Amino acid sequence: MYPEPLVAPMRQELTVAGFKELKTAAEVDQELKDHKGTTLLVINSVCGCAAGAARPGIKWAIQHSAKKPNSLTTVFAGVDKEAVAKAREYTLPYPPSSPSIALFKDGELVHFVERHHIEGRNAQMIGEHLVEVFDEFC
Repeated sequence: MYPEPLVAPMRQELTVAGFKELKTAAEVDQELKDHKGTTLLVINSVCGCAAGAARPGIKWAIQHSAKKPNSLTTVFAGVDKEAVAKAREYTLPYPPSSPSIALFKDGELVHFVERHHIEGRNAQMIGEHLVEVFDEFC
């Protein structure tokens, strides 16, 4: 488990952009089980290289996309263990990956961005990809 003072600024990068933190398995179920509409779920992490580009890219996409998910949610790997474990049940058959980005439509996973798709890309590349995903599914 990472200490809260370390992760607080990384949490805030998304919460100040309107993301709802899910810290328990019940909260994840409440947001994703039988949900109507679109939900973006970010599995956040402390990884400097991948998460350091993912968070700004996600925020860029939300700001620049004409179409947006109905709900913005996040769990934090290495901190909110119960919530992350439940979130990963919803992202099967993909293996655990953090950071990662999942888009659900009417409760079904329709797009998943794994860590290896984030690594080596800058925030704008990640954001532009997400705008295309939002245009298709939202």
